[in-house]
This record gives sequence, structure tokens and C-alpha cells, in this order.
Amino acid sequence: MKIITSGASYLDIDAYACCIAYAELLNLQGTPARAVSSAQPNASVSKTVLAWRGGLGDYSPKTNDQFILVDVSDYHHFDPIVVLDQVVEVIDHHPGYESYWAQKLGAAADIQAIGAAATQIFQRWQTAGLLSQISVQSAALLATAILDNTLNFTGQMTTAADIDAYGELAPRGKLSIDWPQQYFLECQASIEADLAGALAADMKRMKPESKLPHVFAQMTVWDADALLQKHQPMINRWMAEQGEDGLLNVIGIRDQKSCLLAPADVSQQKLNQLLPLDWQAGMAVLKPSILRKELLKLGLGAAGQGAPKSIVQ
Repeated sequence: MKIITSGASYLDIDAYACCIAYAELLNLQGTPARAVSSAQPNASVSKTVLAWRGGLGDYSPKTNDQFILVDVSDYHHFDPIVVLDQVVEVIDHHPGYESYWAQKLGAAADIQAIGAAATQIFQRWQTAGLLSQISVQSAALLATAILDNTLNFTGQMTTAADIDAYGELAPRGKLSIDWPQQYFLECQASIEADLAGALAADMKRMKPESKLPHVFAQMTVWDADALLQKHQPMINRWMAEQGEDGLLNVIGIRDQKSCLLAPADVSQQKLNQLLPLDWQAGMAVLKPSILRKELLKLGLGAAGQGAPKSIVQ
């Protein structure tokens, strides 16, 4: 059995979609596969997306099972069910571990500079010549993951391949023209309903090698200004509880900007080494918006990329 899974901390829409859609493809090709995860979906897997009932299997891996990792390549942060020596494929778009997996798996390591891992899964469906048989559910999941990870195609890592993949998948997933706005508004409502939970569910602790603040949380919403006007005092309290070196990236899709909140001077100084930023009362606004993985890539470039190291704790 091939077990398709992702990271340990949480499942975002990209990981969630990739697990389900790739397991479907492998089964269609005659390779037994299950989408499995110990982690819970975060706010990017919205109420409507959950209602599509894609779901992940309730399955305990067996001794001879093999593992395929999607949307993650840092082996320190794989789902705890994963046996490292039994990983046979890695599909990811995060930087830092390309050399390690190329040496270990060769061509079975597909780590690309691309907007969404979902685009890589789409490409597998396309290459297999089976796109006409993809389920409505998997097409909708992959398309939505591309929307989210490319920030509605405004993100700096968006590629032509992401745009083309969405164009093929959205009609197959029966997504309406206004689905992007509906989706991001749903994500914002979910985040605001449990703000502390949403912050904790998309928070990573970075190591010094990353050149980023130690605590790095991120959320993507439709209207960043509205969220901050309502909730900034609570956000400030939450960040203070995490320590003296923290960053929150609030990505606003409507205005195509990132609101970077970093109350401490030490955090601001780290970011100033990577980007020209104008800090006002602990916040800098960046246009176009930027993702955590893009900041991580900048940090790795500043540090120089050597042997693989864990860049998050």
C-alpha cells in the first residue's frame, strides 16, 4: 500500500487536496493507495471544502507500506506515521531539501519552484492521460489549493503552470466564477471564529539558520484591514505570549498585500536584512503580498545553502 501523507503540525488546503487527489490517481492506475494524516485541517480547508467530503482515510500503516510525501520535504516535520527509510516519493514546492532528496530518491523527488503542490499533482493526472476521469471532488480540491497557495494568482511564486492547471481544473470541479472570493471569505470567517486557534494552527518555530523571527505565524484572509481593525489587540496579546521574537504575516487577498506584524525590534531587524520595509507601530505593509515560503527562500539565500538542516522546530 502507498500511503499519501504530509506534515505533522497541520494540513492546509494544498496538502489536503494533494493527498486525496494523488491517492485517487494511483488507485485509478491500479496502485493501491490511501490518503492518511494524523494532523487536522487548518482554516484554509473551509466549511464548503470540508462539505465536499473528500476526507482522509482512517488507516494505520502496515509494516510493508511505502510513503509518499506531498507539500512537505523537511523530514524533521513529516507526519509521525512516516518511516523515513520507506519514503519512495516526495512532491513539494518548499525550498531547502532539494539536494537531500535528489540524492536519496533521484527522479522520484519532485521539488519545484512553483505556486502550489496541487499543480504538480495535476501534472501527474495530465501526464497519465487520465484527466478526463478525475472526480469532481478532486478537481475542485486541487483548483482551490492552487487559488490559496498562489494567493489568487497574485503571489510572487505563481507560474504559468499554476494558471493553466486552474483553468483545466475549475470547470472539472464545477467551481463558479465567484468561488475565489467566496472561498477566501469563508477562510476569514473561520479564522475570526477562533482566532487564537487559527494562529496556533499555522504557526512555526524557526531555527536561526532560517534568518527569520523565531515564531512565524501566517493567515490568509480576504480583507486584512478588517481583520486587524477588529482583532489587533488580541493578536498582540497572543504574539507577546509566544516570546520576544515573533512575526505574523496577515495576507489580504482583496488588496494584494501582506501586513507583517513584528512588535519586537529584533524581529524587525531580521526582516530588514531580507527586504526594504517601513515599520510603523510594529507593522510593515508589503505589496504585492508575500508567503512564508518566499521569506524562507530569501532567508536561505542570505544564509547560503549547505547541508540540509531543520529550519523549523
